[in-house]
Amino acid sequence: MINKEIEQKLYNGEIVAGSLLIPESREIATLLLQGASEEEWHQAIIIHNILQKRSPASAKRQAMLIRKRLGLMTPEHWALVKDGNAEVTTQALLAAAVKHSRLLGDFMSNVCRQHWLTFNRTLLDKDWREFLETCSQVDPAVGEWTATTTAKLKQVVYRILAEAGYVDSTRKLNLQPVSIVPEVRDYLTNHSEGYILQCLECTK
Repeated sequence: MINKEIEQKLYNGEIVAGSLLIPESREIATLLLQGASEEEWHQAIIIHNILQKRSPASAKRQAMLIRKRLGLMTPEHWALVKDGNAEVTTQALLAAAVKHSRLLGDFMSNVCRQHWLTFNRTLLDKDWREFLETCSQVDPAVGEWTATTTAKLKQVVYRILAEAGYVDSTRKLNLQPVSIVPEVRDYLTNHSEGYILQCLECTK
């Protein structure tokens, strides 16, 4: 269960439940495209454990996170997640994660982009601290997050950046250029998702 302290209006902290979760998201996209009933969701997630989690609670938590992310998109997007190659699926999931988490999106759009434009290609711990300080000026509740929460959020955000190729690893955190694949670019353009596209192009 997500801690109440990170349920915010602008910067929700639900992202702590998982990074891009690529194999799991393909399974959830399949259920969405099939129009599965709530009983079929229960059978798939809890009984058959299609996400291959160690406990029903973990499976339910991650299924809920993925469903919330993908639920913000359309069946066309779900098909990209389900049937796309590794790069297409990864970028499609990143787009959904950005739409679901303004925290992730703003970090990419503001911090990563500024680093890239100034040829400062390595993220530092202070970048995350300064970013959260800026966020707290917009959403004061961010300043009430505990050190444990902010550390977990940083861990997940950096893992997402690594999974999507924006940094070389979660240890070195060296920024890398990423080209948006045509399928994802077209989807975001056709659905007027300019903010998301801007975030994904942070190392352009």
